[in-house]
Amino acid sequence: MTGPAGSPTFEVSERPAGREFIDPRHGGGPNYPAIQQSEEFSRLRRRLRLFVFPMSALFFCWYMTFALLSAYAHGFMSHKVAGEINTGTILGLTQFASTIVIVLAYRRFARKKLDPEVDRIHELAGVDKE
Repeated sequence: MTGPAGSPTFEVSERPAGREFIDPRHGGGPNYPAIQQSEEFSRLRRRLRLFVFPMSALFFCWYMTFALLSAYAHGFMSHKVAGEINTGTILGLTQFASTIVIVLAYRRFARKKLDPEVDRIHELAGVDKE
């Protein structure tokens, strides 16, 4: 599916809109086994994993680099940058900054890629958005 540059593309299921994942045996609630085995749910989990695992590995490598430098590169980490601020302080503060950047990136990713998929599953399960 192609669209104008910058516009999000969504994979549309061939499944018709409706309340397909409703379990009449349990008072018309969602049929969780059917949802879990559906193509929509598999696609949602795959997209989530494609973001979470690489981002977690990247952050872990960055964190371990900081920890190893702190433990074994005292000269580098204690190098004065400005006044009493040294390299270790700057790298320590960038740990916080990188965490904020990851949170904002995930928020944007979820809004553009995951939320439409979740809304589709809710629609098929007959669950109202809250």
